[in-house]
Amino acid sequence: MGLQKKYIQGFAGILVLSFVVIALIFIVSLVIFTKKNNPAYQPIFNKMSEIVATPTPTPFPFQEMTIPYLRKTEFESSLGELNKVSENSNYTSYVGSYISDGFKVYGLLTRPNQDMPEGGFPAIILVHGYIPPQNYRTLVNYSSYVDYLAKNGFVVFKIDLRGHGESEGEAGGGYYSGDYVIDNLNAYSALQKSDFVNPKFIGLWGHSMAGNIVMRTFAARPQILAVVIWAGAGYTYTDLQEYRISDNSYQPPSEDSERARKRQLLIETYGNFDPKHWFWKQVPATNYLSDLSGAVQLNHAIDDSVVSINYSKNLNSLMDQTVLIHELNEYPTGGHNISGNAFTESMQNTVRFFEENLR
Repeated sequence: MGLQKKYIQGFAGILVLSFVVIALIFIVSLVIFTKKNNPAYQPIFNKMSEIVATPTPTPFPFQEMTIPYLRKTEFESSLGELNKVSENSNYTSYVGSYISDGFKVYGLLTRPNQDMPEGGFPAIILVHGYIPPQNYRTLVNYSSYVDYLAKNGFVVFKIDLRGHGESEGEAGGGYYSGDYVIDNLNAYSALQKSDFVNPKFIGLWGHSMAGNIVMRTFAARPQILAVVIWAGAGYTYTDLQEYRISDNSYQPPSEDSERARKRQLLIETYGNFDPKHWFWKQVPATNYLSDLSGAVQLNHAIDDSVVSINYSKNLNSLMDQTVLIHELNEYPTGGHNISGNAFTESMQNTVRFFEENLR
């Protein structure tokens, strides 16, 4: 009986404690509800909402688009076998590959035909602009750009972004995906591990949409010394909304493609770009310029009818407020590809800039 009495008393105590806890929860909830609807307490609850909405170290959707995620992620790709395709007095060309996100990504790699300097050759990763993926050709597109840089003693690795040429995977888009930035970061890792490239002297070159890609790569790897951009777009993301892009060659992905599904899910998750949203704040490279100390050169033709020169002017103005070495070269003509006489002048500026900052 004594044991049974103690059991009953203990059970009764638990019931009483449970009722007390429930009552306290009810009272606290009532107070919170009352205060939450009181304008005087609204700033407090707004602040609480911001704290709750701030991402934690646990994974969150599309984190691969964000600069903090890319900064803390180690990319460990290496160059595969190099297959020779041509040779001239200045350099030898190869088609090489590396792994990015499980996909085999190819590219055209040139190596100078001269004695390798101590520590390896300086190198440039060349990232192409938008070309309909089915039209892209490894040995054709940007061949004149590669040739000019390669003749000046640089290793040049023109990567075929996933879904282009023979590269595996689906083309992911330049602005609202992390795919191409990850491809670029894996190319950077692959060159760093090669036995003929100086790992400290690897620069980035990008055209059009690749302006965004190389700037986000730069923000993810602040140790990069030099970035050159031709007719780039999409730095702050508000500039995309303001200036748009007028590219008649653009072919939107089909509605049932992986890219279209991802873009729809991105919008459903975080909405369209909002510079005040915690997620979108972590995407533009321009929010991380104060962390960078390398050098950036912008080249843009005034008569560019595809990408407004205001993209470059705005980025240049933002860099005026930083310690970055930077310059903006404007050309009266040349269009979106900076062709004709402007091509030679822009290439001369590009080579000069890389020689100043990658040697």
